[in-house]
Amino acid sequence: MRVLLIGANGYLGRYVADRLLADPAVQLTALGRGDDADVRFDLATGSPGALTRFLDAVHPGVVVNCAGTTRGGARELTRHNTVAVATICESLRRSGCGARLVQLGCAAEYGPSQPGSSTAEDAVPRPGGPYGVSKLAATELVLGSGLDAVVLRVFSPVGPGTPAGSPLGRLAEAMRRAMQSGDSELKLGGLGVQRDFVDVRDVARAVHAASLSAAQGVVNIGTGRAVRLRDAAAVLARVAGYGGSLHEVDAPAQHPGYGSRPGLAAIGAPRSEATSDQIAAALPPSYPYPDGCGAWQQADVRTARDRLGWRPRINLEESLADIWMEAACRI
Repeated sequence: MRVLLIGANGYLGRYVADRLLADPAVQLTALGRGDDADVRFDLATGSPGALTRFLDAVHPGVVVNCAGTTRGGARELTRHNTVAVATICESLRRSGCGARLVQLGCAAEYGPSQPGSSTAEDAVPRPGGPYGVSKLAATELVLGSGLDAVVLRVFSPVGPGTPAGSPLGRLAEAMRRAMQSGDSELKLGGLGVQRDFVDVRDVARAVHAASLSAAQGVVNIGTGRAVRLRDAAAVLARVAGYGGSLHEVDAPAQHPGYGSRPGLAAIGAPRSEATSDQIAAALPPSYPYPDGCGAWQQADVRTARDRLGWRPRINLEESLADIWMEAACRI
């Protein structure tokens, strides 16, 4: 099976590439903007016609799209998350390859959920920010394309390579700084939010399974269990061997990166800018990610089990241990 992987150098794409390469039946071609891609192509600016010609030449059986961005303003998010997917869909419609499309969506498309509930695929999406809107628009393009396609709505991916700007990435960096400087107390904010954390390697397994399946529509990829960020911080402290105390502080009115209140620093702020007592995960309860997802998200994962034969295998403690291993290398 020939697979065209778009976005192989991204956080999710790297693990999807590893998983697909481990299958001897897969012939993998990577398409992207970087020099190390097999084929250089910018989806945000490239024409459907150019991509169609490439599809006709390579003739993949499956196209996996892991490309996109989580940062930037509405225009940039739309260009990379929505326009790029429109280009893929139009190229596949024009091409004679007949490839199946596996699109990676995200839980931000759903927006906030009722605490205690599990969000199923038939929930009405109400994204709370431009990122979720751009990803939902991409999903709607895929679903309305008439292609053989499936959208995997990935909840909160964690594990090795976790971005430093994510909540768990910030936690690990704050803990690293505290241990390096000998601080016995770490003040953190926004620890009451709850998210469904799924290991990035399990996400890659789901992509592989979706590539081989006949499933169409939307499929949630998560663990089916929401975890409070406060509990994740306690587990991270244990695996890191941090013997200090963790204290939760009130979050500032604004999200770090969008302008924090003076006197408080986001997790991972340099020591020259904040004392240990000031280091905080200054995240309001509705903003564990800049995605507008509210205080709670938990996936209903029955569809992934029934239609993909997929279940998560890696527990959160193992994911956190791998996050810490990378952070500890910077001590």
